[in-house]
Amino acid sequence: MSTPPHSPPPALPLVSSLVRHYEELVDYLRRRFASPGLAREVVHDVCIRLLERPAPADVRQPMALLRRMAHDAAVDRCRAEDLRRQWVEPRAELPDAAYEGAGPVRQAVATQELERLVEVIRAMPCRRRQVFILHKIHDVPQAAVARRMGIGLKAVERHLRLAMVECRQTLDAGALT
Repeated sequence: MSTPPHSPPPALPLVSSLVRHYEELVDYLRRRFASPGLAREVVHDVCIRLLERPAPADVRQPMALLRRMAHDAAVDRCRAEDLRRQWVEPRAELPDAAYEGAGPVRQAVATQELERLVEVIRAMPCRRRQVFILHKIHDVPQAAVARRMGIGLKAVERHLRLAMVECRQTLDAGALT
């Protein structure tokens, strides 16, 4: 006696119940979660889970267990989706600047700005340039810069302030041209 090609093997009674009551489970989830797509996906997930790790054959109320498994899987999926939504901003809410970053014009402008900043940094007095590079480029804390260079913290702050003013003036001047 052979098994029909679309029915699960008899050793998997929960999968057999799931196949027989597929639409009933989908309707149950559709009513609970108001999403037909979610309902079908979750029932498919439950079926795959049962095929991978079969439940014991002596389940007294297979439909109750299938409903519980489907409900729990749907809740897990909804929670995961809510968490994903918290971390991923919808594309419509992104600022316009995020879209222009890949364009060749923006890349050319950024390259020119970078070249101007490099020239400004090279033209800075030696100590100011060292303080700026250590703190802003290598992320060395100001107190460590002061110790390393043998100068006071106030001197480090003054060098950084002057370096930042020079950089800002260069960028502002470039934006006007």
